Amino acid sequence: MRYIYVFLILLVLTGCEENTNKVQYDGGKLLEEKCAMCHNLKMPPNTYEDEKAPPMMAVVFHLKDFMKITMEDEKLSKFIPFVQDYVLNPSRDKSYCDKESLKTYGVMPSQKGNVTEDELEAIASYMYDFYDQKKYLKEMQEKAAFDVLPKGEQLVRKNGCFNCHDTDKAKVGPSFKMMAKKEAKEIIDVIQNGSQGKWEEFHNMMMPPFKTKFTQEELKILQEWIRNLDKIEVQKPWRIKNDI
Repeated sequence: MRYIYVFLILLVLTGCEENTNKVQYDGGKLLEEKCAMCHNLKMPPNTYEDEKAPPMMAVVFHLKDFMKITMEDEKLSKFIPFVQDYVLNPSRDKSYCDKESLKTYGVMPSQKGNVTEDELEAIASYMYDFYDQKKYLKEMQEKAAFDVLPKGEQLVRKNGCFNCHDTDKAKVGPSFKMMAKKEAKEIIDVIQNGSQGKWEEFHNMMMPPFKTKFTQEELKILQEWIRNLDKIEVQKPWRIKNDI
């Protein structure tokens, strides 16, 4: 009986050690290494005339749609097993591609010897999470909202200016409407070269120079935006994702 207990303990410990030593793969990194040669990995993807394979976003959206995946647990039960099998043993019969796509791209070559099942598990899991329709739609809506903003406001948001400044009220530094009272040349000079002591209530605060961040054209756009704030409806900073 004692030997049985010892055996069971050893079995449990061995199992724990095996689980602990299992390699943890980086799905995103593997996707770059193994798939980027043929598939466009961006979301949204760029388009090229000589594409070797469909963009990965299109592949994932297509699979989720045709496999009728609606629940998160189907990532494990449907999506990952399909990707593992198809990448290693591709065939026209298994493909969910439409006839036109198959005619354009053909059936992908087997990747046996180039990628393992464990690596494909990590790749497929990353693909499932990253290429998400809801996330994509949200990003496109945020991009559309950002693209219609005045060029000056886009520059302010891209460069994190709202971290220290607000449009109407003082924050870490003076508001943009306070700056609007300055001469155009002075506004450009402060943005380009930084300042300290120009504002009595902020005499202890130093604004760093942004000489290398903005072109002369962008500086002019910024000062015009600041000087015309009374005529512009500025979106609240939290409403646009592009704030940094």
